[in-house]
Amino acid sequence: MEFLFVGVGGAVGAMLRYGISLTPYKGTFPILTLITNIIGAVLIGAIVGVAVKKNWSSNTVLFLKTGVCGGFTTFSTFSLEAHNLFQAGRTIMAVTYMILSVVCCVSGVMVGMLAAEKC
Repeated sequence: MEFLFVGVGGAVGAMLRYGISLTPYKGTFPILTLITNIIGAVLIGAIVGVAVKKNWSSNTVLFLKTGVCGGFTTFSTFSLEAHNLFQAGRTIMAVTYMILSVVCCVSGVMVGMLAAEKC
């Protein structure tokens, strides 16, 4: 049964990610993936924080954390985009993207957990 919660959540997360990717953007910096990953980081931090505080069921946590957040965030896309920037000779942009992604997403988890403490 747990697979069903993860699978349905993953489908929801993937559809949300696809929706963000439809945002018109013509720049070369992969800002939409960065934004998606930051939102996902804040979301997963909030989910973990609230789940503990409110004693959510394991199925709810599986649906939201593993399913929705797992389907929504885009580490593989992040990796491909960083690689493509390096391949295109945009080394500074690639390194900037990598640093921003890690710093902003780890910070996002912290922000999400802090927000969850307020619940």
